Amino acid sequence: MAAARNNQVHAMSTPLDMNALKARQQAAWASGDYAVIGTTLQLVGERLAEACDLRWDEQVLDVAAGNGNATLAAARRGCRVTSTDYVPELLKRGEERARAEHLQVQFQTADVEALPFADGTFDVVLSTFGVMFAPDQAQAAKELARVCRPGGRIGLANWTPQGFVGQMFKTLGRHLPPPAGAQPPSRWGDEEQLRELFGEAIGSLKVSREQFNFRYRSAAHFIDVFRTWYGPVHKAFASLESEAAAALERDLTQLLNDGNVAGDVSLVVPSEYLEVVITRR
Repeated sequence: MAAARNNQVHAMSTPLDMNALKARQQAAWASGDYAVIGTTLQLVGERLAEACDLRWDEQVLDVAAGNGNATLAAARRGCRVTSTDYVPELLKRGEERARAEHLQVQFQTADVEALPFADGTFDVVLSTFGVMFAPDQAQAAKELARVCRPGGRIGLANWTPQGFVGQMFKTLGRHLPPPAGAQPPSRWGDEEQLRELFGEAIGSLKVSREQFNFRYRSAAHFIDVFRTWYGPVHKAFASLESEAAAALERDLTQLLNDGNVAGDVSLVVPSEYLEVVITRR
């Protein structure tokens, strides 16, 4: 009994291995094909570009860009865009989209926690549902602020804890608990947490609660698409035995049906996110 208690204390005191967590997350996002989901979220990138009041020729960095929603929105507004992610396969999808629209964008593999750019390089730094998943949240926020020039803007779109996606990740966590000490991505969807993360780098902070509507045929259709293409859900189902996977599917089905505003004929689930514009001090 004493040995068991000692082992429990040791486990609780063992520091979180950020490198191992990052490798695990990177593998999750590289699995499936996030672009299948990401493309449906393009509207969020367009809204964020307008909220940041992007100007022609401004230097813009898209961080954890995925398949490039904010990247394309900024490029369409005449900005000089650098699109970064730590999953090269996702950048390739963004590059395909930019090429199809004849948009000039620089694509570069980069980790948000160690951006390879000088201080104050960019007029605007953007991230839509990306940087919020960085393992070391304080370091990620520090890097966003570092590469943004004083007086520049940091524009973010982050799922809120109480919104549908925040609740979906909470559901995943009940079935496949995250490593002890890992901070939930939904912290980035809380204004007070953002003030803590960015601290003295904030000159001004404007937040707006927005909604994105997920539109699918049914709860079963949504789950099929997400377990096939959306890395975290794909990995969760792949990690569970059949009975546990069935339990996760039941809980996700309940969550989806509870949030459905389309009745029995289809699935429309509003998901709240926080649209954030920080003016860099």
